[in-house]
Amino acid sequence: MTGSPIARRCTGRTARLRTAKAPGKALGIAIATACAALVGTAHATDHDNDRHVDSNPLPSFVVPNSLSTVTYDGTTDDLLTAGLGKTGLASAVAPAIANAASPTSAELRRLAIWSNYRALVDMTAAGGYGRFWGPNVDLDGNDTLGEGKIAGTEYLAYADDGSGRQNVSLLVQVPASFNPANACIVTATSSGSRGVYGAISAAGEWGLKRGCAVAYSDKGSGNGAHELMSGLVTLIDGRLASAATAGNASLFTADVSASKLATYNQKYPYRYAFKHAHSQQNPEQDWGRDTLDAIQFAYWVLNQQFTPRDDSLHHRVRYQPGSITTIAASVSNGGGASLAAAEQDTKGWITAVVVGEPQINVRMPGRAQVKEGGQRIGAAGKPLADYMTLANLLEPCAALADAAANAPYLTALPLATTTAIREARCASLAAAGFVRGSDTQTQANDALARLHQAGYEADSDVLHAPMWDSQAVPAVAVTYANAYTRASVVDNLCGFSFGTTNPLTGAAGVAPAVSPMPTVFGLGNGVPPTNGISLVYNPTPSAGADHRLATPDASFAGAACARALWTGKNPRMLASVDAISVNALLHGKPTIIVQGRSDALVPINHASRAYLAANSVREGSHSRLSLYEVTNGQHFDAFLGVPGFDSRFVPVHYYNLQALNLMWSHLKSGAALPPSQVIRTIPRGSSAGIVPALTVSNLPPIVANPGSNAISAEHGVVDVPH
Repeated sequence: MTGSPIARRCTGRTARLRTAKAPGKALGIAIATACAALVGTAHATDHDNDRHVDSNPLPSFVVPNSLSTVTYDGTTDDLLTAGLGKTGLASAVAPAIANAASPTSAELRRLAIWSNYRALVDMTAAGGYGRFWGPNVDLDGNDTLGEGKIAGTEYLAYADDGSGRQNVSLLVQVPASFNPANACIVTATSSGSRGVYGAISAAGEWGLKRGCAVAYSDKGSGNGAHELMSGLVTLIDGRLASAATAGNASLFTADVSASKLATYNQKYPYRYAFKHAHSQQNPEQDWGRDTLDAIQFAYWVLNQQFTPRDDSLHHRVRYQPGSITTIAASVSNGGGASLAAAEQDTKGWITAVVVGEPQINVRMPGRAQVKEGGQRIGAAGKPLADYMTLANLLEPCAALADAAANAPYLTALPLATTTAIREARCASLAAAGFVRGSDTQTQANDALARLHQAGYEADSDVLHAPMWDSQAVPAVAVTYANAYTRASVVDNLCGFSFGTTNPLTGAAGVAPAVSPMPTVFGLGNGVPPTNGISLVYNPTPSAGADHRLATPDASFAGAACARALWTGKNPRMLASVDAISVNALLHGKPTIIVQGRSDALVPINHASRAYLAANSVREGSHSRLSLYEVTNGQHFDAFLGVPGFDSRFVPVHYYNLQALNLMWSHLKSGAALPPSQVIRTIPRGSSAGIVPALTVSNLPPIVANPGSNAISAEHGVVDVPH
């Protein structure tokens, strides 16, 4: 076959899909005409040197026959709320699906937007939804936008290397308010391991309100699930197909031979593979590139939509690399991806960076260090593989420490069961030499002290219990251990797997009452436990069980095994961690990082403070990085509606929005960015069990002159006022 790589891929893939069974056939036929046009564009680019300058070729990494385009009227359906509006997003009841066994792509999109929006912000009115943020709140913080629906066009496609195994979902939303003469792009790379809409409330909403195109990516770790017994997989729009029918159109299919899969299914029935854990590609090493790909795809989209045609097939190029004001923005993993993208950016795609609570692994220079109140922090700049496996081991015991008393409760398990698990974990830790003490209380206090020594702030003491009880920490520890060791799903790394369990006993190997697959794209988060799929410990009982209930000490041996992968210097894990590590070299791009001091999932000493320290070495006086550290801020704003969170903690999202506005003013009017500082918030507290509504009195602004609250960063030494 002759012609460009785009032409070969488009022609070959379309031919295969046309002969496939539905839904693969529908996926190809629906866009055959568009693909043919793209092939023409690619041929023109290859064979006509004059047109190569002027035409707008589809980026080579985009799979042409995966491309789809939908325009939303802003009334019945829209970019931001999927037609639900501010009121519908606030509903605790998920949007209805006509046929629960076979949702449409539109229904799955609506479900994904509803669930992902709610996952990252506080949705309670008392906490700020509809008053400080939300579709109805304009960029000045006023309630002027009604239901907040936003008309525009959405472009969806895969990025891939030609293997069909990466299939990174890229999505670009262009609001009807986009001004071609004042073009802007905001990235919204997914948080956590979420699907492509995974940062819609964290960054997408602000960008759409600003009239910018929003470039989303699921960064190759998105919510792709493979039901191993049935062979069902998800497609780019969330619909289901058999792995054989989907072929390269699958969001993710586990790379396991038929014979191995049959043997595994017989021994471990009703198990699932997830893309982040089981792709065997260490997707995190490509998160920066994925973010840059989303930006480049957005450039292509904007040139297609806002430049005239040369002829029936070809658009001219209005926007050259670096000509569009582009802010790389997101939170958590998406924030880390944005920083990595800025470091890798050699063509000027990114103008500035604004991220919240970034999960980032920093190569710390020898002289880099973090101080608080003049005292050096015991550990800073450790990678997630280190601190997360330690937290997973120690947190159930540390939850009983004196300083963690009256912590918020975030589990459906009875308190007596949770207490018994914690006590048993302390005993197992002591017997194995991980903690000291002859009684449970001494052991628990020692476990907490070891977390402090490992870089966790005392401000997060009461969060270790809910971080483990909610299974956030165990889920991340197991998922990333699999990803970093490039383990196959059939390896059952450290005895863990993902499967459905009996909701009463925790027993695994049971058929689910309702299959999780039809709605996993809409409701799943990519890191089990999610959408009815549990984190299972396989060694005991015979078919395995929910890891919390499999043994009295909550699968301690499995947690110790995962920890040993790091401490024992597993070569695959070490290589993967090295591949994902960054240098904190931002090439002078103006950058803001916002993080809560109380973050117990991604400790600030290993993330934002460490990044600032490394950056001050590598960029020195050329650095344009500011860190805004929020006291009483923790990782999950969505938990702020939970008793105990609402009274103690404040929304970090509020300051993410402020930071975006500050950066916009800096880029558009030259306003100076406020320097690094601690923002001393005031928790809402409670009176007689009643928590008052959040007000601006709880949320002091980011200021130009922070005085004694200034954070210094010089020659690798970061000093944060206590």
